[in-house]
Amino acid sequence: MSNTYQTEVAKRFTIYNSLFLDLPFDDIYRTGTLLPILSSACQNGFSEGKTPKEIINTFFEGMMSSNSTKEKHNLLFQLVQYIERQVVLFDSIEDAAFEKINDVKGKGTMNALISRAENDKKKEELINKLRTFSIRLTLTAHPTQFYPGNVLAIITDLETAIRNNDLGSIDLLLRQLGKTAFINKEKPSPYEEAVSLCWFLEHVFYKSIPDILSRVLRRLEIPLHEWDNPNLLRVGFWPGGDRDGNPFVTHEITMSVSDKLQETILRCLYRDVRKVRRRLTFKGVEPLMLEAEKGIYKTLYGGEKVYKSKEELLDVLLKARSIIIESHDGLFLDLLDEFILKVNVFGLYFASMDMRQDSRKHDALWAEIIEVTEGTDALEKFQESSEEEKIKKILGYKKLPSPKSLKDEFHQEMLESISSISYVQDNNGVEGLHRYIISNCQSALHILEVYQLNKLSLAPKGDLTLDIVPLFETIDDLAAAPQIMEQLYTNKTYAAHLKARGGKQSIMLGFSDGTKDGGYIRANWSILRAKEELTKMSRKYEISVVFFDGRGGPPARGGGNMHNFYASLGDQVENEEIQVTIQGQTISANYGKPVSCTYNLEQLLSAGLENHLYPTVENRLTDEQRALIDEMADISYQAYKEFKSHPQFVPYLEKVTPLKFFGLTNIGSRPLKRSKGEGMKFEDLRAIPFVGSWAQMKQNIPGFYGVGKAIAEMEKRGKKDQVIKLYQDSLFFRSLMGNSMQSLAKSFYPSTAYLKDNEVYGDFWKLMHEEYKRSLDKILEISDMDSLLEDNEVSRNSIAIREKIVLPLITIQQYAIQEMLDSGKENAVLQKLILRTMFGIINAARNAA
Repeated sequence: MSNTYQTEVAKRFTIYNSLFLDLPFDDIYRTGTLLPILSSACQNGFSEGKTPKEIINTFFEGMMSSNSTKEKHNLLFQLVQYIERQVVLFDSIEDAAFEKINDVKGKGTMNALISRAENDKKKEELINKLRTFSIRLTLTAHPTQFYPGNVLAIITDLETAIRNNDLGSIDLLLRQLGKTAFINKEKPSPYEEAVSLCWFLEHVFYKSIPDILSRVLRRLEIPLHEWDNPNLLRVGFWPGGDRDGNPFVTHEITMSVSDKLQETILRCLYRDVRKVRRRLTFKGVEPLMLEAEKGIYKTLYGGEKVYKSKEELLDVLLKARSIIIESHDGLFLDLLDEFILKVNVFGLYFASMDMRQDSRKHDALWAEIIEVTEGTDALEKFQESSEEEKIKKILGYKKLPSPKSLKDEFHQEMLESISSISYVQDNNGVEGLHRYIISNCQSALHILEVYQLNKLSLAPKGDLTLDIVPLFETIDDLAAAPQIMEQLYTNKTYAAHLKARGGKQSIMLGFSDGTKDGGYIRANWSILRAKEELTKMSRKYEISVVFFDGRGGPPARGGGNMHNFYASLGDQVENEEIQVTIQGQTISANYGKPVSCTYNLEQLLSAGLENHLYPTVENRLTDEQRALIDEMADISYQAYKEFKSHPQFVPYLEKVTPLKFFGLTNIGSRPLKRSKGEGMKFEDLRAIPFVGSWAQMKQNIPGFYGVGKAIAEMEKRGKKDQVIKLYQDSLFFRSLMGNSMQSLAKSFYPSTAYLKDNEVYGDFWKLMHEEYKRSLDKILEISDMDSLLEDNEVSRNSIAIREKIVLPLITIQQYAIQEMLDSGKENAVLQKLILRTMFGIINAARNAA
């Protein structure tokens, strides 16, 4: 362990953790005293091959032999609560040490990249790329963050107190933490999810984005007020617009969320304009600044839309700027320029909303539209026709029926939702909502269905100011994507739409569902190949394609080290923009504070720019390397498919893992699965609870399964040296293996080893354990490492401490699962124990779901 991490994080945690023992709450001393004993019992017990039941029962015999079962279980609940708060403390300590344990001025920062570009005479090339490049982080409400808002606020204050070594405040905040509930009593509404994410917009992104831009522009000697690429760093927003599987998102919610976004940015701008005006008290300037201040105030609070666009506000500010230069020697010009930059970047919308719905819902809507307008016979004829005929039929519609003429209330709502796009664009500007994403997109018909719905609803006589974005998710859909897009590019109606939209087509690719469908290597390789083929196809038709990556927090859902991933894509993937989804714990962990947000945004930005400025051999895969990865992907895919088709695969998820409890955690507004039917079907499972369940079990199957099998098989084929060379020479493959190492590092199979003797699930557990051991051994062999993450010391140290903190939680959860499996009966207390342990386990991992 490095001295810095040891001093700034590990030792501080030991010191501040002792404060818990002094908290004046019932049983806190007893719980805090017993926890280290249980922790030690867990470590020793698993190393000796004991089961969770044996560990917990032995602990009870030694500490509570005369107590009732109820009293013993009450202690377990108290231990769970204690550990939850330890995790919060550790998060805060690690966040407070961020600048000391991360190289915030080194590789991956914009300062380092600019210096390198200047030395290599590439400054002008860098500036030109900055003028067209864009990073878009889209905040989603996907439920992977178990902290309620009040706990997040405590974490923020606790981090500040730790930075200041303010022991008194730390003690008070820990007391507050001890009295604050960690569980939401009810599921949040989509609007409440939006409000919680607006906190990050206001307190983090509003500070970090202008800070990065102003530093970069000043370093490159570009005037802030003249910067003509406000989209270089921007934020997207899914709460309130993401309808995929979420019946609680309505058109009223969409409009309310857009109002909230505008209210939030206006509040930020009003706060700032008042500060700027206090300095700009000069003749000719002060009246203009007062005009700007009053205009923002009335638009925000006065019910009068003084500023309908950012251009109207910028016009006033630029007039003031001219007078400062002409008559006042440029005094305080830098303050005004920074404010102008904020207005230019965030507009009156703050973050761009996306609308999203599943393709099957559009199919059903069109079926009812045809039935209502033309009758049952016409619908039957339509359903029996070819895709080409269906497209012709739909594009031939001149008018949609009114929502109320439809019988299905959900279809009525779909049409109302589309109409709400006009409201958002009229109030917040076109940038406020300019994309409609189609989940489960499998054909050109799916895209043209959505195009025509929006065209007839929003712009029957003019150009549609909305991008239609297909989302390709499964392995088969990714393979079919290039042909689907060619069909669209050659469709006259859609080609005209693209021309009106500046010749740009956005395409979303689903890492989460791709991994769930095809396994780790195949999903990541299929997405890269799809990007390359889609780039080739788009260039053929002179379309600028933009890729939007639906990534989760953990490697199993496309997370992990994103800098290396985007730096490794090479010139065969279009590189005008990097767009990614950010959700749950990834928002709070990587973008939850200005310092971490700035660091991670710069890492992403520099990765994209570096890929353009310095295309290296590492970044371009050779034909031989491609053949190797393709071969490994096939082996891995077959191994994962066999595993997925095991008769105990779905029963194990349903009966053994905590999957069914995700719906009871009250952390998100969306239902657990897509269908409403009884029973559990693999295809209906959402990627988040699917991956999260494996993480709870400390098995992390989606992050590595098939990797060991692939490497071992390549070794049998005499190609091990080629795989080792591939690891050394290819940044893409090295990033892939590095992220898989994270999944392996967060696995702990001894806690579920009792399942090997289970009559129903024993063989299934042995199958996954065998692949875990094989993947661990083989990845270490090809990377020439003695232990996982040797090349990423901060991650390795952080994971090690976090896993040690939650080991008692893991043991308690498995104790409850084992008890119920052994008895064959449901038990309300044990079920509650499983549910309560989920929070701490997933929060400690930070990116486990």
